[in-house]
Amino acid sequence: MNVMWRTLIVMVTARRRLRRGGRLGPSEISRIRLTTLLTDIDLLRHMNNGRYLSLFDLGRWDLLVRTGLWDVMKTYGWYAVVSSETVTFRKSLNLWQKFDVESRMIGHDDKAVYLEHRAVVGGEVYARAIIRARMMKRSGGTLSHEELFAAIGRPEGVPEVDAWVHDWAAASALPPTRAEAPSVWG
Repeated sequence: MNVMWRTLIVMVTARRRLRRGGRLGPSEISRIRLTTLLTDIDLLRHMNNGRYLSLFDLGRWDLLVRTGLWDVMKTYGWYAVVSSETVTFRKSLNLWQKFDVESRMIGHDDKAVYLEHRAVVGGEVYARAIIRARMMKRSGGTLSHEELFAAIGRPEGVPEVDAWVHDWAAASALPPTRAEAPSVWG
């Protein structure tokens, strides 16, 4: 984790915001303010493309804490793993530029939870990522949605996942871990 200090700050701040402002609903938007630091930029003096995903992780931490899901996950020994993600860039973030990371759950299916993260400046989207994450159990195996919803309640107001997101997830999927996945170009 290459943004450990920022992660710790986001976690502490999210706890404070949870105590003061109450829990976010499952379809509400989480927002955190960040600044593009010297360690975020590349030789072209704008934020490195790979850094966006690390900073979007911070938005995901804020969302997990402020919805109360993080406490449930710790209690039951659950964790989330990103199985696929896609990012679209629109404008560059420059050194010392302030921006918001907006995060929200955009839906779920029988295997995964889908989230959207945005880098936003003055209400304008600079970059957007769609994340597909699977819930896992430390004891082994995948967490079923039935188990998850039994612990946290079934979220209301979460829209159906757009068809293109399902198409993207299917088209970008790799074989399961127990299947062969040879690196053959061509």
